[in-house]
Amino acid sequence: MISFLPYPVRIKDIVVETEDGSLKTFTLAFEQERHQRAWQHIPGQFVMLSVAGAGEAPVGLASSPAEESLLCTVNRAGLVTSALHQLKVGDRLGLRGPLGNGFPLDGAIKGKNLVLIAGGFAVTILRSALMFVLAHRQDYGRITFIYGARSPGMLLYQEELRQWARREDIDLHVTIDRGAPGWDGLVGFVPTIAAQVAPSPENSVALICGPPIMIKYTMPPLEAIGWTDDQVYLSLENRMRCGQGLCCHCNVGPVLVCKDGPVFTRAQVKQLPVEY
Repeated sequence: MISFLPYPVRIKDIVVETEDGSLKTFTLAFEQERHQRAWQHIPGQFVMLSVAGAGEAPVGLASSPAEESLLCTVNRAGLVTSALHQLKVGDRLGLRGPLGNGFPLDGAIKGKNLVLIAGGFAVTILRSALMFVLAHRQDYGRITFIYGARSPGMLLYQEELRQWARREDIDLHVTIDRGAPGWDGLVGFVPTIAAQVAPSPENSVALICGPPIMIKYTMPPLEAIGWTDDQVYLSLENRMRCGQGLCCHCNVGPVLVCKDGPVFTRAQVKQLPVEY
């Protein structure tokens, strides 16, 4: 159920994810049981989080519908997100959502092999998708997960990364942009690693989230081995303000990213103006 007025929620837990403190994961709890019972979301959707006196900002949902907790990983980047980073466990904030569309994990994607490709803190969205898939593991084929960050200290969900690396049913490739002391894993930008891994397009779907430049250069190595535009799902951001398609601030041509997206196939994106 979409809430046009914010649900009151409280912070149950806060985890500082990165060495520079720019990313924190907030575990949120509904104040009212009826709101908890009514809540349903799809991996790939987002919410608007509001702080009294500061405003509200769009934040992707990092948690899966299969999890009891509601998780939002927030990048400190402006007035509202900086105010969010100042909050403590027990503090109250508002939550509107779920908003936008999501990945069709129960639809066109079900039964497919999955290739998840993430750059930077955009991995939050793919965490939601992966946790859903792992909770319904029998419904999907093999999983390939490629994730890159600038440095080891900027990698999110590090304990979960270690758990996923130990699983035999996930082919995990974690990379950093440049070598760092003590790092013995992959080194290279995400598009380079995607070219090396060369995931098969046979009966497969790719979910890609990251900076536009990463997405741009990740596509050619996939195309070279036979991936088509209809097999690739992208999660976009574009100056979302209201989250409900009313202010039209996030339009790209005829498309409203907050309402018609933020998840699009690459075939859909290629029909948009050159902004994307």
